[in-house]
Amino acid sequence: MKMKNKLIISFFIVIFIPIILSIVALSVFQKLQTRTIEQAYGIRDAEGYSLTSSVQLLNRMTEEEYDQLLSDSVERPKALEDAHYLSTINEGLQDANSYLIVKKKNEVLFNGGQDNADLIETLPECKGVSENDRASNYVDGDREALVKQIDFFFDNQTPGTIYIVTGIEEMVPELRHFFLKIVISIIVILVFTAFLMIGWIYSSLVTPLKKLQVAAENIKNGNLDFTVDVSGDDEIGQLGVAFEEMRLRLKDNAEEKISDEKENRALISNIAHDLKTPITAVKGYAEGIIDGVANTPEKVDKYVRTIYNKANEMDTLINELTLYSKIDANRIPYNFAKINVSEYFQDCVEEIGLDLEAKGIGLAYYNYVDPDVMIIADPEQLRRVINNIISNSVKYMDKKNGFINIRIKDVGDFIQVELEDNGRGIAQRDLPYIFDRFFRADASRNSATGGSGIGLSIVKKIIDDHGGKIWATSKEDNGTTMYFVIRKYEEVYNNEQNIDC
Repeated sequence: MKMKNKLIISFFIVIFIPIILSIVALSVFQKLQTRTIEQAYGIRDAEGYSLTSSVQLLNRMTEEEYDQLLSDSVERPKALEDAHYLSTINEGLQDANSYLIVKKKNEVLFNGGQDNADLIETLPECKGVSENDRASNYVDGDREALVKQIDFFFDNQTPGTIYIVTGIEEMVPELRHFFLKIVISIIVILVFTAFLMIGWIYSSLVTPLKKLQVAAENIKNGNLDFTVDVSGDDEIGQLGVAFEEMRLRLKDNAEEKISDEKENRALISNIAHDLKTPITAVKGYAEGIIDGVANTPEKVDKYVRTIYNKANEMDTLINELTLYSKIDANRIPYNFAKINVSEYFQDCVEEIGLDLEAKGIGLAYYNYVDPDVMIIADPEQLRRVINNIISNSVKYMDKKNGFINIRIKDVGDFIQVELEDNGRGIAQRDLPYIFDRFFRADASRNSATGGSGIGLSIVKKIIDDHGGKIWATSKEDNGTTMYFVIRKYEEVYNNEQNIDC
C-alpha cells in the first residue's frame, strides 16, 4: 500500500473511529443510565427526554410530590398546616435531593431544609392561584436551586405558597457517574486509537526503517553477506528492494574485483613464467655467440635464428598482454570492412601454410562457400582469431604426422569456420572452461606449452564483438575442432525512386 493511501486511512481512523466508538459507548451508557434512574427515582419513560437536561430531569424527579401538593392545595388546604404530614412529604422529596418550604402569607410555616435562610429570602412572591404550572424557577445565590411554586388559599382565605426546592449543586449522582463514564470512555477510545495507529505506523514505517538502518551499517562496515528483509508495494518496500539490489550489485562488484585481482596476479605470474623461458634462451644463445661457442657461420646463423624466434615469442606474449588490457577496458580497436570470404581465407591459408610446412604439420583447406559471399569484419582481428586457434593446435600437437583442416561452410545467414587438428585433445571436464580467462588445461606450464592463458578468451571476445559465436568439440588423444560463425553481409536495396525537385 502506498504511503499516501496509508496517510489517508490514518486520517479517517483518527477522525471517525473515535467518533463511532464514542457514539456506541454513549448509546450503551445512556440505556444503562436511564434504567438506573427509572429504578432509583421511579421515573417512567426516561428515554423520552435528554439525560443531559438537568432541569427537565429534576422536574420529573419531584413530579409525584408536586401533583400531591397541588391536589391538597385545592381539596384539603388544612392538611398543609399539619407539620407531620408536611414532614412525610418532605422525606419523600429528600430522596430526590429536594425539600419542602410552606409559607402562610409572609410567615414560614414549614421549612424542610437546613441553613437556607439566604435562599428563603430570595424565593419568588405569590403569583396567584391561576398562575400555578409545572415550570421551575431558577434561584441564584450562595446556593443555586430550582424552585417549583404552588400558590393557594388556606381555609380562612389566607394566601399560602408551597415551594419544592431542588439544589442544582446536589444534582443526581447517577448523572455525574454517567458523564464521568462518558469522559473515561472517550479517553480510553482515544488512547486505544492512538495505540492502534502507533502500532500500525511502527510496523509499517519504523520497523522497516530500522532494518534499512542495519543494512546501511552493514554496507558501511563492508559486510555484504546479509539480506535486506524489507518488502511491500509502498515506498518503504520499494526502498528495501532498491537496497537489496544495491547490496547484490555491490557484492557482485566486490567479488568481481577480487576475481579480477586474482586473475591479474595469475596473468603476471603466467607472463613472468612464460617470458623467463625465452629470455633465458636468448641470454644463453647470445652468450654462446659472445664466448665464441658459435665458431662457425652455420652455428652463428642457428643461434641468431633461435634468438629471433624467442624474441617473436616474447613479442607475442607482450601483444597478448596489451590486447588483454584493451579487452578489460572494452577498448579493442575495430576497423570493420566488407570482406570477400573466399579471397580472405585463401590468403590466410597461404600465409599459415608456410609456417605449418616449416614445422612439419600438414594443412588442408576446404571452401564450400560461393565466391561472392561477403561478411562485415575487422580483417586484422579476424586473422588474430585464426592465428590464435592455429597456434594452440600447433602448441598441443603430439603426433608426428600432425595435420590441421580448415573448412568454410555456408549455414544460412552465417558462414561457419571449422579448424580441426589431430593433436592432444581436451579433457571433457576442461572443455566448458577453455574460453575463460587464464584457464589452462596444462597446469604444468612447461616451456613446451607455455602461454598466458588468455588466448582463447581474446578469441571469444573478438567473435562476440562481431556478433558471432564460438564453441569447440574434442576427444582426448584424437584432436580438437574449433567452430565459429559470423553473419553474412546482405545488401539492402531501396526501391524508391529519387525525384529531383
